[in-house]
Amino acid sequence: MKTKTAIIVTLLIILGISARFIPHAPNFTPIMAIALFGALYLPKKYALIIPMLAMLTSDFFIGFYSWQIMLSVYTSFLLMIGIGLIIKNNKNFFTVLGSTLLASIIFFLLTNFTVWAFGTLYTHNLAGLAQSYYLAIPFFRNSLLGNLFYVGILVGGYEFALTYIKNKKKQIAVSL
Repeated sequence: MKTKTAIIVTLLIILGISARFIPHAPNFTPIMAIALFGALYLPKKYALIIPMLAMLTSDFFIGFYSWQIMLSVYTSFLLMIGIGLIIKNNKNFFTVLGSTLLASIIFFLLTNFTVWAFGTLYTHNLAGLAQSYYLAIPFFRNSLLGNLFYVGILVGGYEFALTYIKNKKKQIAVSL
């Protein structure tokens, strides 16, 4: 692994783990953004490992919960990685924004369906499913805002750094 890649991987894992322990609004975490960032900029194996390792490590300390719900959460992150891999060669503001929105919706639909299907909070009929989605809207808002914020920071920051470095190299080449 190249030094630059190793640093990025390490920082993303640390961010993913530590952000779950720092007080935050429910679902306002960088894990989904880390999954997208990894898929866009890192080799596929790291894109898969980073969010899963961050989640498993932090879940080990926070506590594991219903395997069905955990599976839907982890599957949502894998789907985000898949979305990121699809747009990797065509990334621009709109594809990244659209992917972020799509991932937030998928996470909301999949995890709340699983809570309804395997949990005991809601009746197992259409009214219970509707109630599950309705009561989860504040969590959806938080995850959407968190995903937009962290994708903006990670992807936007990385693209800014790449552009800055590229421009500096041009300036140096011109001055020689």
